[in-house]
Amino acid sequence: MSSRQAPAEEAVQPPALTIDALGKKCPIPIIMLAERINEVPLNAVVSVLADDPAAFTDVPAWCRLKSHRHVASHELPEGGWAIHVRRNY
Repeated sequence: MSSRQAPAEEAVQPPALTIDALGKKCPIPIIMLAERINEVPLNAVVSVLADDPAAFTDVPAWCRLKSHRHVASHELPEGGWAIHVRRNY
């Protein structure tokens, strides 16, 4: 699976919160994100670290359903992705 990048102006903001869901099977990464996204201010970025292939597509789909923004997904050197989500509300 390839890395998906958003425009550079969105990708440069460092995450306000990182959720380590490495080793967890879906839907756990999404549940962890849903439980914690309100901990960050509006327009802040949350990074979800996940290595379950389902999370690569399910987290962006959750963003569309919940009106948050999938900013980018970056491959991690040790495997998996850092999936960046911007809190919209």
